[in-house]
Amino acid sequence: MGLQFNDIIYDKKDGVARITLNRPETYNAFTDKTLREMIYAFNDAGLDNTIGVVVLTGAGDKAFCSGGDVTWEREGGLERLRTEPLDVHAAMRHCLKPIIARVNGYAIGAGNHIAYMSDFTLAADHAIFGQNGPRVGSPAGGYIVSYLVRVVGAKKAREIWMLSRRYTAREALEMGLVNAVVPYARLDAEVDKWCEEILALSPTCLKILKASFEAEYDYLRGQTTQFQRMLAPDFFSSGEGLEGATAFLERRRPDFSHFRR
Repeated sequence: MGLQFNDIIYDKKDGVARITLNRPETYNAFTDKTLREMIYAFNDAGLDNTIGVVVLTGAGDKAFCSGGDVTWEREGGLERLRTEPLDVHAAMRHCLKPIIARVNGYAIGAGNHIAYMSDFTLAADHAIFGQNGPRVGSPAGGYIVSYLVRVVGAKKAREIWMLSRRYTAREALEMGLVNAVVPYARLDAEVDKWCEEILALSPTCLKILKASFEAEYDYLRGQTTQFQRMLAPDFFSSGEGLEGATAFLERRRPDFSHFRR
């Protein structure tokens, strides 16, 4: 392979490519390096004709992914969050193999929308789901937000994104955010069962089906960064986003009150 992996573990065996975010000390939060490695792995799996399914997960039993690493965000990564996670979504879309999100703990912020934009989401019963955006001043817009309407409906999607609440795995199952919930001890067996079922199917038919599903919201692509630039062009120079990251590192509740004046 052409890339040395540091932030993820990537392996391929018996028709299954497995991508594991390997930063458990940060609850598998990502930096730009992590995202680049994920993109490379998705692209490689998509081009490998021996691969029939991709499993995405996080190391350990605490977290699938908790979004962007707060220290990285504070040091300039927050502004880059406008585009770099979108490159991961693009790689997931262009990898015309079914992607299973194996959610082994917290799926928060970008971790949540990476999970719900996977083709299938299988969760351990201790998993927790939710968005962070308004809670920490991290803007998101465009299709990664509005696609959730297709998954859980308009009212629930607005609740999830605008109020940044947390949901248990059972609640996620009830609202259609995940496909199945099992005890953590059975999670790998459940993932293997879904992989076996997928590998028994026509790969060309699956490719056409995935491309058809992805095309359904093509018109939303390209709008994601435009909303922030149009509605809040000075957001990253205003300090509003930095307040969220700083408050997290200082272990206090962010104060956004003065941004409403």
